[in-house]
Amino acid sequence: MSRYRYGAYEDGPDPLAPPYDVRDALDAMGDAVLDGTRPGDALRELLRRGLPGAQGRRGLDDLLREVRDRRRALRDRGRLDGTLEQARALLDTAIGQERAELFPDPGDEARLREAELDALPADTSQAIRRLSDYQWRSDAARATFEQLKDLLRREVLDAQFQGMKQALESQDPAAMQRVKDMMAALNEMLERDARGEHTQDDFDRFMGQYGDMFPDDPQNLEELVDALARRAAAMDRLLASLSPEQRAELAGLMEQAMQDAGLAMEMTRLGDALRARRPDLGWGEPEQMTGQDPLGMGDATTALAELADLAELESALGQDYPGARLDDVDEEAIRRALGRQAVDDLDALRRIEKELERQGYLRRRKGELELTPKAVRRLGETALRRVFSQLTTGRTGDHDQRDAGQAGELTGASREWRFGDEQPLDVVRTVSNAIRRSAMDGATGGLVTGAPPATAVTANGNGHAPARPGGVRLGVDDFEVHETERRTGAAVCLLVDLSYSMVLRGTWAAAKQTTLALHTLVTSKFPQDAIQIIGFSNYARVLHPTEMAGLDWDMVQGTNLHHALMIAGRHLDRHPDFEPIVLVVTDGEPTAHLRPDGRSLFDYPPSADTLVLTLAEVDKMTRRGACMNFFMLAEDRRLVSFVEEVAHRNGGRVFAPDAERLGEYVVSDYLRVRRGRR
Repeated sequence: MSRYRYGAYEDGPDPLAPPYDVRDALDAMGDAVLDGTRPGDALRELLRRGLPGAQGRRGLDDLLREVRDRRRALRDRGRLDGTLEQARALLDTAIGQERAELFPDPGDEARLREAELDALPADTSQAIRRLSDYQWRSDAARATFEQLKDLLRREVLDAQFQGMKQALESQDPAAMQRVKDMMAALNEMLERDARGEHTQDDFDRFMGQYGDMFPDDPQNLEELVDALARRAAAMDRLLASLSPEQRAELAGLMEQAMQDAGLAMEMTRLGDALRARRPDLGWGEPEQMTGQDPLGMGDATTALAELADLAELESALGQDYPGARLDDVDEEAIRRALGRQAVDDLDALRRIEKELERQGYLRRRKGELELTPKAVRRLGETALRRVFSQLTTGRTGDHDQRDAGQAGELTGASREWRFGDEQPLDVVRTVSNAIRRSAMDGATGGLVTGAPPATAVTANGNGHAPARPGGVRLGVDDFEVHETERRTGAAVCLLVDLSYSMVLRGTWAAAKQTTLALHTLVTSKFPQDAIQIIGFSNYARVLHPTEMAGLDWDMVQGTNLHHALMIAGRHLDRHPDFEPIVLVVTDGEPTAHLRPDGRSLFDYPPSADTLVLTLAEVDKMTRRGACMNFFMLAEDRRLVSFVEEVAHRNGGRVFAPDAERLGEYVVSDYLRVRRGRR
């Protein structure tokens, strides 16, 4: 037998993995798009808010808020002059120990030494330089001064090379010599790279010798340079953040420490090389630290380097610069600052735009994002689900149905089955026919409870089902179906007001969502119906659902219902055998009409010509047999008077729903009219 071994699929993405679910993201975008936001802006707003629903991923605003909180916490961590404070304390201790040794001696030499100590400058770095050749009388003072110099060496090196302080705590001369060798090799490698002679093998050999001095474990020279340059820039910002006196004093301490360690030249070479390679790191920019605890130079440099990373991360997450993309956000910086969960949240946000385009919901045209027809269908389905979720139980309307449907209402009668019939089978009459025919043929048999239904559906060569003992023979002539009332197609016209007043009253998004919901209902549940969406302001025009989703309002004067009814009438005339349905959504009375030359004429209050011509189109609708149902989104006195006149002439109905229930009213009314049609 063949043996098989199973393991994780490694050749790219899992081909059996379900597609990335962006439907909730699209629905959230759709709400903004229907409210008048461009798709690109809606996507950016979604990325700022985060993913809705079960995915529950944080958005850019949440990540940005955490970064700012982290920056505040770092600033409150301590003061930048901790090394100065510690150096002064050790220097004062050493001088005090020396004075204590000199005080009992009555000789002139002791008095001269005391005078030399009294003449030391107040600047700590100059005092240390002056005492570098001093012959200490006190062994304790000498040890304290050596401790001071060792502290400065370790702090300065730790400020440049993170973690160096711990490596030099043993005060082993061999360890310091190894640091010198490392810096010489590093500078040589940087110079070779500047000449174009560096190779990855050179870097690997360097890391093989000195890799333990670089806890970040860089994989190539660029990563190493980036880490060192960031710390060097942070140390430069540390100096810039101090007062001029503190800056001069600390710079002198650093210079003295490097001279004592024999590293001054190598540190200068390294600093110049790093500044030349990364001039973009904000060298010399001050940073305020507001904490009370003093920080050593290494810790202060680490804090400032992290603050710089957080500032860069804050800018990337803000996405408020030209050409901003989520790919600009450094994933490793996110991980260091906020942890693994934030990386997962960022990855989910990055996938949204890519998946929306890859799955065909968004496309780019002339550099701008726009919704595809597939996306508009999805928004229509979502709008329709929301409408039906508002309908109370038992009210008229569509609902999810998992069993088979039927073509119309049952009449209570049945007829013989004919090939191609889709009406439901009348089982009782079908079986009764079979029993009667069997009795007339003299055959025995009867209906036995529990007989397998398969015996009643498989016919033999003579058109009858093979009989089993205790079963019933069914023939083709035995089958009958229920009669249902015939339903015809409907010609549906939805007239939507596009005037600017719809925006001012906050009904614009509701009107667009209602339009998409009704269009989805008609095209998916009643495909035999013919629907036309007509938008009207100063002029009227036919709208495609894709256009409707991203449609902006018209900043023009005029509510030209006259023109809209003319277009709707042509749609009804193209479908003379269809039942006419006309639905009008508006928040104002007609204030414009078409003149004989085809141009729109606006007048407010409405002119007599506007009302006469509009009502003439209403009368034409009445003669076509079309009831016009109005959905008023305002209670303006003129509008109420106008629609009451239309209802009187046409026999239609008038509704005044709240904007959030507009879709429920329109869809319910369409279903009511359709159910009443035979």
